[in-house]
Amino acid sequence: MAVSIKLCLAVSCALVLATACHGLQVGYYRTTCPRAEALVRAEVKKAVRANPGVGAGLIRMLFHDCFVEGCDASVLLDPTQTNPQPEKLGAPNNPSLRGFEVIDAAKAAVEKACPGTVSCADIVAFAGRDASYLLSHAKVSFHMPAGRLDGRKSLASDTLTFLPGPSSNLSSLVSAFAAKGLSVEDVVVLSGAHSIGRSHCSSFVQTRLTSPSDIATPLATLLRKQCPANPTTGNDPTVSEDVVSPHALDNQYYKNVLARKVLFTSDAALLSAPNTARMVRANARFAGSWEKKFAKAMVRMAAIGVKTGRDGEIRRSCRLVN
Repeated sequence: MAVSIKLCLAVSCALVLATACHGLQVGYYRTTCPRAEALVRAEVKKAVRANPGVGAGLIRMLFHDCFVEGCDASVLLDPTQTNPQPEKLGAPNNPSLRGFEVIDAAKAAVEKACPGTVSCADIVAFAGRDASYLLSHAKVSFHMPAGRLDGRKSLASDTLTFLPGPSSNLSSLVSAFAAKGLSVEDVVVLSGAHSIGRSHCSSFVQTRLTSPSDIATPLATLLRKQCPANPTTGNDPTVSEDVVSPHALDNQYYKNVLARKVLFTSDAALLSAPNTARMVRANARFAGSWEKKFAKAMVRMAAIGVKTGRDGEIRRSCRLVN
């Protein structure tokens, strides 16, 4: 039965199992490659156990993929003679985006089991879901619809056009999300991914430490010890985005926002309007509530700009178009 994408993504997982969304469907590979999701999960689990930061990178990878050309694995494409500047070399991705080797390993596993069947775009979506589950200690749990095809276009210049940066104000964040069909609440909820991972000092030193800001004095003092006053390509250390629970995907992020203990201008901006500040307080206060919202928002985000039919392909290698 055909339903709208808005309705489809709002219903429970039980209903989603039987429903197609934007050409996407939970259990899409049930008959063509039954082990696909399990194979991806195994590679993600192995990587996250070895280094939780890679899991944070996989969640971020889904966001950075979907916001540029849609969820089509365009962020995975390597530079070639015909396209020397793909998305992965754009400033928001290079050198900070992580997890490419995990996607390669997952693709190799599914290709061995089911050649030419599972798209790289779906692998990125599954990996983002699985990393969320593992880093949240199973509190973020959801089904991820599949059926995406891989895109053929990837331009570094597009990353600066579509990806909101760490110095974005609230208006810029809301506009960037709205352009992708996402709500103000999605801005607040998905920002919670900043409860894990690390950031290069260059992403916040100028706007949060050198310039006047509302960052809490103890955090500012700590960061000034960890970061150079003028980060360069050769001297740009990384620091934890959440100093309280750096390896857990949880609602501690919202407590940090309220305490002014966040790295980015975009984080602090969530308190700059009454409606978003109210959402921050609610997410900080009610244990378990944010995790459910995050799961639904991830599914909505993973449905942006999906390629189907002649618009895409199933790549043999995630790094190259066929």
